[in-house]
Amino acid sequence: MIDEMAEKPGTIAKMVAWQKEHISDRQMTLILAFVIGLLASVAGFFLHSIVHEIQILLTSGFEKSTYNLLFLLFPIVGIYLTSLFIKYVVRDNISHGITRVLYAISAKQSKLKGHNCWSSVVASGITIGFGGSVGAEAPIVLTGSAIGSNLGQIFRMDKKTMILLVGCGASAAIAGIFKAPIAGLVFTLEVLMVDLSMASLLPILISCVTATCFSYILMGEKSLFDFTLTDPWELDRVPACILLGVFCGFVSLYFMRAMSACEGFFAQLKQYPYVKLLFGGIILSSLIFLFPSLYGEGYSAVNILLKGRTEADWDMVMSNSLFYGHSQLLVLYIGLVTFTKVFATSATNGSGGCGGTFAPSLFIGGFAGFFFARIWNIYKLGVYIPEQNFTLMGMAGVMTGVMHAPLTGIFLIAELTGGYLLFIPLMIVCICSLLTISIFESHSIYALRLAREGKLLTHHIDKAALTLMGMQSVVEKDYHPVSPDLPMGKLVSEISRSNNNFLPVVNQAGVLLGIIDITRIRHIIFRSELYTRFKVKQLMLQPSAVLSDHEPMQEVMKKFDETDAAQLPVVDVNGVLKGYISRTRLYSTYRQIVADMSAE
Repeated sequence: MIDEMAEKPGTIAKMVAWQKEHISDRQMTLILAFVIGLLASVAGFFLHSIVHEIQILLTSGFEKSTYNLLFLLFPIVGIYLTSLFIKYVVRDNISHGITRVLYAISAKQSKLKGHNCWSSVVASGITIGFGGSVGAEAPIVLTGSAIGSNLGQIFRMDKKTMILLVGCGASAAIAGIFKAPIAGLVFTLEVLMVDLSMASLLPILISCVTATCFSYILMGEKSLFDFTLTDPWELDRVPACILLGVFCGFVSLYFMRAMSACEGFFAQLKQYPYVKLLFGGIILSSLIFLFPSLYGEGYSAVNILLKGRTEADWDMVMSNSLFYGHSQLLVLYIGLVTFTKVFATSATNGSGGCGGTFAPSLFIGGFAGFFFARIWNIYKLGVYIPEQNFTLMGMAGVMTGVMHAPLTGIFLIAELTGGYLLFIPLMIVCICSLLTISIFESHSIYALRLAREGKLLTHHIDKAALTLMGMQSVVEKDYHPVSPDLPMGKLVSEISRSNNNFLPVVNQAGVLLGIIDITRIRHIIFRSELYTRFKVKQLMLQPSAVLSDHEPMQEVMKKFDETDAAQLPVVDVNGVLKGYISRTRLYSTYRQIVADMSAE
């Protein structure tokens, strides 16, 4: 779509032509970084406005001291409306926002569709506003990245700049939605794995600062989380911080494993959308009815834990529930909410809703941190630890574990709350959480799916180059297939027309049966007395290895190293020949990509 617009003689084409003539690509990247920051902050403002207005409209009259049966209805309605919007308006899959960005960087040349600039905002706004227990951050990251991608496509930026602009959009989204520019910067480094260099640092900083400034203009100075440090950190709390970090690591592991299992379950119901909607909707509505803290992003519940100073303050987290007025059940309520949040999030997305796991990880972390501190203080396991501080550190710890992003966890929480005096305990908790989760999971929740398919871009230049290559970039299709029943005389004729030493042998359906290696039959191809005696099927050999058309490039390179073959055939799942890969082209492409990635 973008290419078509740029090719047509009109305003956009003229603008691009003028830019290429008068403004360097480096200067244009800085300009686009500013525009991306502005648009990402506007998108975040609209999403939060949609969510806020819907929630006010639906829940403003609820009585805090009792349960409300409408909690059983609103989430199902929201998910149904979202699924209708996606099916009839968007007509595309917009789930797993950050994973989709990672996939675009790794396998789609950083190209995201135009509708991603707005579709996730509308869909997640409806889902969260009606109570869907997911976050708005991943949809905004997808939106910001799509804005960067589409601007890059319009101005025909090269592959490396496209990755940078996608990173600018993602970092601007995080910086704008949380008003945390440093967190936005390190998020791009840790989660999207965009390498920072002197050439890329400035554009990302521009987008982050721009998004943050415009977010202050649009939404005021109030932060998402209300925290005031009244009990500074003390050295004798180090053991508690270490144990909290380990606890957060195991909570993160539970979150990731449970989320993966639930996604697999709902994927089996793909052919039955209404069954999936009904089943997921019932689970979500029932959980929200029992634990209203699960409604929407849940940040208001986290703020109660952060601001509370007494039992009476913390009891407010049980408002609108059957637990209200039973102070003795506070710890049980907190524990159950921590345990069930993952199921509420999975049910929301699995049944047709749209949202991310960024906010749920912060939510679970906050509740887990408070739960840890309350248990510690109730049973006097050591020196007194302030619940508010450990709620904050729990948010950073679980976020670090789920995303494998310690710097993002540290700086986001510090910037969100002004809690820079908690830097040392935040670092202790995040380090311990990451060390714990790394024993069981080597990738973040966003990267896990792509890593299993070999489509994840990493900071290792050699692996990143292989990921960026992609099968289609090296497959050659100028081959001459021959029939197994072809006489040797006609085979010689085919060889004379071929430009390489590789002739695939296929049947009528195109299925690969073997190969003719010219170097192996050179000693007989000039003996004309044999031309009618032999057929291709008697001369063909089995290839030393066969490549799948969706095989990760690391595996392709490994097979070439193991076989020392000059060419290897590529087939689909049915064995139909799709082309071949030559060692020469493979290594040439690899060296070029490594050179491009290494250049400033």
